[in-house]
Amino acid sequence: MRFDILTIFPQFIDENPYFEHSIIGRAIKNKLIKVKARDIRKYSKDKHRKVDDIPYGGGAGMVMACQPIFDAIKAVKKLNKGPVIFLTPHGKTLTHAKALKLAKLKGITLLCGRYEGIDQRIRDTLIDEEISIGDYVLTGGELPAMILIDAITRQLPGVLHDDNSALEDSFTKKLNGKKEYPHYTRPEIFKKMRVPKVLLSGNHAEIEKWRMGNLS
Repeated sequence: MRFDILTIFPQFIDENPYFEHSIIGRAIKNKLIKVKARDIRKYSKDKHRKVDDIPYGGGAGMVMACQPIFDAIKAVKKLNKGPVIFLTPHGKTLTHAKALKLAKLKGITLLCGRYEGIDQRIRDTLIDEEISIGDYVLTGGELPAMILIDAITRQLPGVLHDDNSALEDSFTKKLNGKKEYPHYTRPEIFKKMRVPKVLLSGNHAEIEKWRMGNLS
């Protein structure tokens, strides 16, 4: 799967060790996903590579302008035919179900806003979907983009050591959309706290019953 990230800070992606290690790093190394940052400033026609301007109607802050984003999206569309997703608090909150749906695609372009946001005309014409990671404001869309990539990538076949692992994550169908049951590992007793006896019984039917009864 291909992820193209439109940002004015491509180094946040290209130089980020998060994409070099663990599950995401292995997925990139094994060519299960491709993550590419695209610098919006390179598409600006301003001699100083400016990408923002003052808002019409006045007010604090700056707004990301149409031209650089428009040209950046048009250029990436030639390489990535997937939907363009804008990370914004205005969007629908990211859910497990949404991550599963997006994982079926071959590619996604993620637009990371900055300042007070982007010119509404871009949202009206070139954005296919808007997604939020919660009801709070961040400095930019790069962190939400990384979160979305992580949530999607772990649903792709071959990414996890055992594909069945993702089937028992919180919010999955197997868990009836609830949060996962408690987990324990050795030692059996730690500071007088014991592992529930049922987990030591070897009775898989009873263990499954206990787990399903301890969903939250």
